[in-house]
Amino acid sequence: MIDEKFVVPRNLKLLTYGLIGIGVLSFAIGFITDPGRAWANYLLNNFYFVSIAIGAAFFISIQYISQAGWSAAFKRIPEAMAAYLPIAAGFFIILLFGVHSLYEWSHEEAVATDHLIQHKAVYLNLPFFAVRVLVFFGLWILMTKWMRRVSLKEDVEGGVAHFVKSEHLSKIFIFIVAVTFSAFSIDMLMSLQVHWFSTLFAAKMFISAFQHGSAIITLIVILLHRAGYLKVLNRSHLHDFTRYMFMLAIVWGYFTFAQFMLIWYGNIPEETAYYVHRWDGPFEVLFYASIILNWFIPFLFLMPRSNSRRKLVMFPVIIVLIIGQYVELYYEIWPATIHEAKFGLLEIGSWLGYAGLFTLVVLTYLSKASLIPKNHPYLQESIHHHF
Repeated sequence: MIDEKFVVPRNLKLLTYGLIGIGVLSFAIGFITDPGRAWANYLLNNFYFVSIAIGAAFFISIQYISQAGWSAAFKRIPEAMAAYLPIAAGFFIILLFGVHSLYEWSHEEAVATDHLIQHKAVYLNLPFFAVRVLVFFGLWILMTKWMRRVSLKEDVEGGVAHFVKSEHLSKIFIFIVAVTFSAFSIDMLMSLQVHWFSTLFAAKMFISAFQHGSAIITLIVILLHRAGYLKVLNRSHLHDFTRYMFMLAIVWGYFTFAQFMLIWYGNIPEETAYYVHRWDGPFEVLFYASIILNWFIPFLFLMPRSNSRRKLVMFPVIIVLIIGQYVELYYEIWPATIHEAKFGLLEIGSWLGYAGLFTLVVLTYLSKASLIPKNHPYLQESIHHHF
C-alpha cells in the first residue's frame, strides 16, 4: 500500500489522445470559419485549466502551511495537476497572437481616440502584457517544480527536513500566487471590457480557482479509489474534501454577491456597464446559472454531514462545479468579445481537447512516482484519519 504505483490504462491514454484530436480539429475549423470565436474559446479553455492547476498548487501549499495530516496521502494528485503549468505557458504565449481579436486596448486606433484607454495604456500595452505573462508563468513553474522536486526527494531520503523545506516554499508560493494570479485574472479577463473595473474581481477569480481546483482534486481521488488505488481513502477523508468544496462555494457566493451589491449600490456608470451589457439579451440567464451551479447546489447538497461522506452525492456535485466554472468564464468572455451567445461544436470540441490534454498530463505525472508519499511525516496520521 505504501509503495502504491499508478499505471496509466492504455484505453484511457488512447481516449485522451482522441479528445486532443477532437480539440485540434475543432480549433482548426474554428480559426478557418470564425477566428474571433475561436480565439474566445482559446482564451476560455486556457484560463479554465490554468486556474484549476493554480488552485491545486494553492491547495497543497495550504496543507503544508497548516500542517494538515489528513491530506498527506493524497498530495500526489495536486502535484500532478500543477505539472500542467509549463504546457499552459506555451499556450498563453500563442495567445499573444490573438490579442487584437480579444482586447480593445490592443488596437492603436482605439487608444488614439479613447482617453480612458490612454490613461490605462501605461499598464495595458502589448510589450508589458507579454512580459507579465512570462513572469507569471515563470514564477509559477519555478515554485511548483521546486516543491515537486523536494517532495520526491522526501520519498527517497525520508526525515522531516524536506517537509520543513516544503512548508517554507509553500509560504513563499501563496504570496506569489495571490498577487500574480490576481493580476493575471485582471489582464486576461477584466481587461476584455477595458472601460470596466471592479476591486473584487481578482479576489473572486482567485477563489474560483481554489474552489474548482479543490473539486477536481476530489474527483481524481474518487476515481483513483474506484480504480483500486488509494485504498487509504475513507469517509473521514471524503468529509474533509467536501468541507473545502462547501466552504469555498460559500466564499465564492460571498464575493459574487459583494461585487454585484457594491456596483448596484454605487450606481457608477463605469461599473454598472458590466451588468447592463450582460443583462440586455440572452446572457442574463448565465448570471443566475453561475450562482446556482457554483454556490447554490454545492451549498445545498454538501451541507448535510451524511452527504459530505457519500461519493454518490459528491460526484454529481463536482460535475456541476465543472460546468459551473465553464459558465462563469463564458459569462465573462462572450459578452465582451463575441457579443452574442454562441454555443456549439466548437465550444464542446475545444473544451474536450483541453480536458484530454490536462488529463493526459495528470495521468503521466501520477505514474512517475508512488501515489502514496511513503516518507511523509504525517502519512500515518492520514492513513488512520477518522472522526
